[in-house]
Amino acid sequence: QVQLADSGGGLVQAGDSLRLSCAASGRTLTNYHMGWFRQPPGLELEFVAAIRWSTHITYYGDSVKGRFTISKDNTKNTVYLQMNNLKPEDTAVYYCVADARFGPADFRISRADGYSYWGQGTQVTVSS
Repeated sequence: QVQLADSGGGLVQAGDSLRLSCAASGRTLTNYHMGWFRQPPGLELEFVAAIRWSTHITYYGDSVKGRFTISKDNTKNTVYLQMNNLKPEDTAVYYCVADARFGPADFRISRADGYSYWGQGTQVTVSS
């Protein structure tokens, strides 16, 4: 079992920045992918970003490339999502995810059903 505690959401204005955090516990993360999905109001889950714990390889959804950066701190077992130049369409509940069932470049990296472990979610609201 992996426990994920995501945090850092809030209300910001368009153009602002925000950093989300996800602290993981319960397992060694060497073979894990960790990442973020988001769910805008009334819409489906959308892949945001992922990182492979052992190699630092990162993956991004098209809508956030160039604005969001995923990173990790091995000493704290924590993944971060730095979000810059936020837009109203970034408004969503953001969920931290983790799984160890697939390797690098696997198609499941960007699929919500590929992840077994989910945080409780943190709300990000961007006003125009």
